[in-house]
Amino acid sequence: MRKVAIVGVGMTKFGEHWERGFRDLVTEAGVKALEDAGMSGAEISAGYVGTMAAGSLIGQEHTGALIADYMGLNPIPITRVEGACASGSLALRQGLMAVASGMHDVVVVGGVEKMTDLDTAEVSEILGGAGDQEWELFLGATFPGLYAMMARRYMHDYKATEEMLASVAVKNHKHGSMNPLAQFQNEITIQDVLDSKMVADPLKILDCSPLTDGAAAVVLAPLDIAKKYTDTPIEIVASAQASDTIALHNRSSIAGVKAAQIAAQAAYKQAGVSPSQIRVAEVHDCFTIAELMAIEDLGFFSKGKGGEASLNGETQIGAKIPVNTSGGLKACGHPVGATGIKQAVEISWQLQGEAGKRQVSGADIGLSHNVGGSGATAVVHIYKRVN
Repeated sequence: MRKVAIVGVGMTKFGEHWERGFRDLVTEAGVKALEDAGMSGAEISAGYVGTMAAGSLIGQEHTGALIADYMGLNPIPITRVEGACASGSLALRQGLMAVASGMHDVVVVGGVEKMTDLDTAEVSEILGGAGDQEWELFLGATFPGLYAMMARRYMHDYKATEEMLASVAVKNHKHGSMNPLAQFQNEITIQDVLDSKMVADPLKILDCSPLTDGAAAVVLAPLDIAKKYTDTPIEIVASAQASDTIALHNRSSIAGVKAAQIAAQAAYKQAGVSPSQIRVAEVHDCFTIAELMAIEDLGFFSKGKGGEASLNGETQIGAKIPVNTSGGLKACGHPVGATGIKQAVEISWQLQGEAGKRQVSGADIGLSHNVGGSGATAVVHIYKRVN
């Protein structure tokens, strides 16, 4: 198997793009990634795109062919990949395997979602399909409701508080305020979160990631030719995926995500590193409780200690383990199919020293953690700066 590196990255601003469509967003991100790699589309031999629900959200299926057409990449094959909110990371994993195997040399991987053309109720029902349609969605469970149950169990088991949950949102908004591509660039306080509208007890509106339009893309190439395209290639040193039951009621515990724990252990073994060696991480914070569980599932903090660590500022830039320097899903935004690729873009910028005001000093190894639904799919990638 060949070693694989990211040689170009690009993304749109995340937000509510009323004046722009799906194809405009993904084309912008793809062109930026190609330009960053200093290459034309002629060098691309395949593509993969993560998008969860284009058919339901905008009435457009067959998105791989659409993207090949609008990016001027015909006749190369572009394949759509779907895994709920983990669609982007699954597409990245497919692209990585294609290059590592030798089937393709230079591959473009994108993620995109256009979510704001429908009202919130309609989008919520569509997103509910990432859970168990028969036993959860049909019976009235929404995703805020599912994560609220996880939060209540976690708070019961580990004596966590609503202030601990709120501290995740506060930190991610602080990081997002330094990211010009983030949907929200305003700082908030713990009291702001506690006073915001209740969505599903104990989760308030400021505990929840928003509906977002946006796209992101990366270009992958064999490591041995990566410097043909960039002076600062980022090697993907591990890629791991795991599954769990799609319905919460079938799990042994809902105070953590078992699939994430398994994927993380596999990724650390592949990369030959430990959690303590990770210098920066992008994790899946669709709700504030999700980040607390993630930083424990990934081994950054022991079980039940994530809330206290977050409240004490240990996940901020400049602290023990900077988490979600982009602003995370909470502040940067969550166009579900694009999130996993955005995470790879942010880690690449951090390892290249190009993250601007949110730069993590000495970042040389990074990690991304992307979850589908309430945890039925989890994907972990580890990245290393090539000197």
